[in-house]
Amino acid sequence: MTTTRRWLGAAWSFAAASVLVACSAASEPSPRSSMIESGLGEATSIATDLDVPWSVAFHEGTALISERDSARIVELDADGDVREVGVVDGVAAAGEGGLLGIAVHDAYLYAYFTAAAENRIERFALTGDAGSLALGQSEPVISGMDAAGNHNGGRIAFGPDGMLYATVGDAGEPQSAQDLESLSGKILRLTPEGQVPDDNPFEGSPVYSYGHRNPQGIAWDGEGTLYASEFGQDTWDELNVIEAGGNYGWPDVEGIADRDGFVDPVQQWTPDEASPSGIAVVDGAVYIANLRGERLRTVPLSDLTASQEYFVGDLGRLRDVVVAPDGALWMLTNNTDGRGDAAAGDDRVVRIPLD
Repeated sequence: MTTTRRWLGAAWSFAAASVLVACSAASEPSPRSSMIESGLGEATSIATDLDVPWSVAFHEGTALISERDSARIVELDADGDVREVGVVDGVAAAGEGGLLGIAVHDAYLYAYFTAAAENRIERFALTGDAGSLALGQSEPVISGMDAAGNHNGGRIAFGPDGMLYATVGDAGEPQSAQDLESLSGKILRLTPEGQVPDDNPFEGSPVYSYGHRNPQGIAWDGEGTLYASEFGQDTWDELNVIEAGGNYGWPDVEGIADRDGFVDPVQQWTPDEASPSGIAVVDGAVYIANLRGERLRTVPLSDLTASQEYFVGDLGRLRDVVVAPDGALWMLTNNTDGRGDAAAGDDRVVRIPLD
């Protein structure tokens, strides 16, 4: 209830004021529990009131978070307080586009974002210490990736080989995923400076794999195997094991097709129970954050056809899951992105100890 309404309420009858108070209370979003038990462990909210957070990375133990629509990079202290590190210039947030994935490498923050007419990756030197971090001048890494209101991909991470990997969506042009001259519908592999590594599967090209619709999660196991999550269209979302030069089928196939020339996913789910985004690999399992499915899914490395589900509907939409420096899982909710049912305190960072 606004200040003006409170002032006017003094002149109303007690009964009328009571009705207004009740209506106001009913319109306030209900809070989520700050602690939720599951078979995986106790999930605790360690930061709240974030604005469409998209990705988490760590710099010397300090958590950095990207906010899609505000274009902010924020840091999180041990008490859960949030401080703005900087705003990424040139972000044109619209639909599913905006400031998306981030990664930290050699004291640089890398950021994948949607600009006015393209998706691009830039990097920024990180200066200062925890509590006073700042972004240096932007340096281009790669540009010219098609952008759209959806299917922007956007996850970036450094692999065990020291190379930068990026997931790029088809930007609403499905056939581009099969076009090796296009960067759309691909997973890219670059040097930290944005050059094409000599050992990429297609000479002179940053393309590492193709035939993707909207991949949004990448992570490696201890043996160097790369896993990727991918949004399907209407039928199947996917978990894939990525091979250099592999063709993952979109738009010719969706899900497990058993067709020559295409690499099938190791597991698939309907979009209403999945819509997978960020992933992490730790303790012998792939952990997958799901948006529409509103759950954390685990897939054991010992059996990539099996899975378990946790926190189904408890936290709403889940955008990212990462392994923190202390070995715990951190998840980002995404209920303020225009598609979720935001509760008081959303969006939040949730911590799950893996003891």
